[in-house]
Amino acid sequence: MIRFEDVSVTYDGVDRPTVQGVDFEVPEGELVLLVGPSGVGKSTVLGAVNGLVPHFTGGTLRGRVTVAGRDTRTHKPRELADVVGTVGQDPLSHFVTDTVEDELAYGMESLGIAPDVMRRRVEETLDLLGLADLRDRPIATLSGGQRQRVAIGSVLTPHPRVLVLDEPTSALDPAAAEEVLAVLQRLVHDLGTTVLMAEHRLERVVQYADQVALLPAPGAPLTLGTPPEMMAISPVYPPVVDLGRLAGWSPLPLTVRDARRRSGPLRERLATQAPPRAPTRAPEGRGAVTCAAPPRGREQSRTTRTPHTTEPPTPSPAAVDALSVHHGHVHALTHVTLTVTPGETIALMGRNGAGKSTLLSALVGLVTPASGSVRVGGLTPHRTAPKDLVRRVGLVPQEPRDLLYTDTVAAECAAADRDAGAEPGTCRALVSGLLPAIADDTHPRDLSEGQRLALALAVVLTARPPLLLLDEPTRGLDYAAKSRLVTTLRALAADGHAIVLATHDVELAAELAHRVLILADGEIVADGPTPEVVVGSPSFAPQVTKILAPQQWLTTAQVRRALRAAEGPDRPERGAPAPGERS
Repeated sequence: MIRFEDVSVTYDGVDRPTVQGVDFEVPEGELVLLVGPSGVGKSTVLGAVNGLVPHFTGGTLRGRVTVAGRDTRTHKPRELADVVGTVGQDPLSHFVTDTVEDELAYGMESLGIAPDVMRRRVEETLDLLGLADLRDRPIATLSGGQRQRVAIGSVLTPHPRVLVLDEPTSALDPAAAEEVLAVLQRLVHDLGTTVLMAEHRLERVVQYADQVALLPAPGAPLTLGTPPEMMAISPVYPPVVDLGRLAGWSPLPLTVRDARRRSGPLRERLATQAPPRAPTRAPEGRGAVTCAAPPRGREQSRTTRTPHTTEPPTPSPAAVDALSVHHGHVHALTHVTLTVTPGETIALMGRNGAGKSTLLSALVGLVTPASGSVRVGGLTPHRTAPKDLVRRVGLVPQEPRDLLYTDTVAAECAAADRDAGAEPGTCRALVSGLLPAIADDTHPRDLSEGQRLALALAVVLTARPPLLLLDEPTRGLDYAAKSRLVTTLRALAADGHAIVLATHDVELAAELAHRVLILADGEIVADGPTPEVVVGSPSFAPQVTKILAPQQWLTTAQVRRALRAAEGPDRPERGAPAPGERS
């Protein structure tokens, strides 16, 4: 169905190919997972399937890509639209209508499908993806995860024979991700749909793949094999595989169920060790909790990212008291009460549309409370001028491009250094620490979603803001980049900086957060130390917790340290540290 024959792609102005020597085939009715570190060219491979590469992106494609017998060099994207449905990393770029139902119907209208068939397929898709309650909602009012589901639904309604998906679950809560993956399974197994998917959250998807296509490094050859074969050699792998490598299991398990069946001896080895409590946060008095408004336009972006002050952080907690926020008839938050203290890392979790981003917006003054109050550093955010707020907070929004507006990575970093009053090279060092492969002369719009996020994080972190707000900070990051991000954020928290992050990444919350808040329908339904909140939750428990229950371990790193302690320093250790993990 999809065939790559010795394909290389070189973009204009770039010295070497982004991908080269790609040669593999995706048979009809199979789900193939494209795996590799951030920036190795996965999006380029996907773009070559629907003709966006090179017809839209430019550059030179050598070799041959065929889809259902059509050569993508001679067929433009519109000539492949009846065969290939595509969802990229940025769902906003796909939308052409204003409401959910209209968006689901648009692709079918373009293909001239009969009205009665269109109506039936729209209803089927609304039910499949849990969108029925949102059918009349303006797309502009949806959360990031809800938009992701609409984007997926819009390509499902025309019933394409091939689906190309780039990070389809990155903005989805765990339950919604499972629903989407279940739909894909039904399409593959029952309808013979062919799916080529790139995804960094392998813990969600690797067990569903028929084959895995591995791009291990930029310009390296692509290798195709079964999921167990590829996970044994891949530089990126989910926690269940990491734990399997540590325990010496062969073949490596890909699911929690398979790992649990083998985990008895490992639990016995850990029986004498006590799982650690929630991470210890920095002492009070070493940081400040304050915030500022995010960008409201291009010029505002520059203001938002200039929170640097040479004065030491002053303890000043943020307090939210009985806060309610309404978006028209939607009650986004209802009687939310929250206090943030210096040195504390809080993870906001919950299903899509639960109110996480709205709470961050309230902290930075983007929304006006319907009732209740928000006090940040003694100020009321929505009544305070941005110039008075920006000196104490940094915000990385869901769309990192909102903070990026120069022509090159080097210029972006130089501007960040100037704005923060930091030493030249500070921002560039942060970028290199998060994702070493980003070149200075690359335009930010040519970066992958994960690379853009790394750059935006570095821009904000350059100023070392007393309070850091992050909205889905690991979207598009591979495991090694995420590990480096965790190290950076831990250092900030240890220095007294407060961090509040909205995330669907349960592994990130388990590894980083001192405290987890779970929101549902705009209300806080759980608030406590991370182990207490996530261990008993089927949706929010990390893989290691599910595998080793009833023991309350959260991460492979905790297990590795416990085994070292149990077996003594002279005993050789099984397995290797996870990518980016300090030994």
